[in-house]
Amino acid sequence: MRRTRRVSRTSVTRRVSRTPTRAKGAKGATGTTGAKARTASGTRRRAGNAVIATVTAVALCSGAWLLRNGTASHPPPQPSPAQAAPSRPGADHSAGTGPGTGPGTAALPPSPPDRVRIPAIGVDAPLMGLGLTPQGSLDVPPPGRKNLAGWYEAGTTPGERGTAIVAGHVDNKEGPAVFYELGALSRGRTIEVERRDGSVAVFTVHANEVYDAKDFPDEKVYGPAPRPELRVITCGGKYSKRTGYQGNVVVFAHLTAVR
Repeated sequence: MRRTRRVSRTSVTRRVSRTPTRAKGAKGATGTTGAKARTASGTRRRAGNAVIATVTAVALCSGAWLLRNGTASHPPPQPSPAQAAPSRPGADHSAGTGPGTGPGTAALPPSPPDRVRIPAIGVDAPLMGLGLTPQGSLDVPPPGRKNLAGWYEAGTTPGERGTAIVAGHVDNKEGPAVFYELGALSRGRTIEVERRDGSVAVFTVHANEVYDAKDFPDEKVYGPAPRPELRVITCGGKYSKRTGYQGNVVVFAHLTAVR
């Protein structure tokens, strides 16, 4: 397990080094310096979103359970093509303006999230803040706590205008983890995020897609959004005993209610 994480962090460093050009156009950030800023300023906090895609895509995907148990284990479900965002020429799905995304509701002020619930797949988990390690990679939730997810606290808070990021393991060496069933989540289902200010932000899923790591669409997943957006990410795609999962499941959702 330790060996897998070392390899992952090396890969992360290489991919992050290619991110600044995209980040500058999307967020006004200039590489990892913007990603490390953890301030109350919305502009500086959101600067890290362009980096988080590649970091999460690598760090969460060792596939510890399948590596330990081989083909006898059941792989996690993967989203079907029917769950992808509807497409048309010129549609901007990264900004939540493509067809089929549905109406939203007004943005909330910033407030850290404490818990995420996805009733359709039985998720009810606490959230911890995720930052970056000294090497520049995402500090993922402890793999031993399988019912724990994290949110990127240098970025947008869920419910705030922009793109908020939640990530969690698909499994650990003991079995399925918090987002094992994420690939089965269908469009129209809801994701609830309890916030520290006492509100509950309710997001509606408008797409669920899987991507190979080598073709991960950073801008589509982590680009700026004109309304409150949420991305929930775990591992998925093809599986290799040598490298683990070779891609990511990404759920796209937007704020539709507040309780």
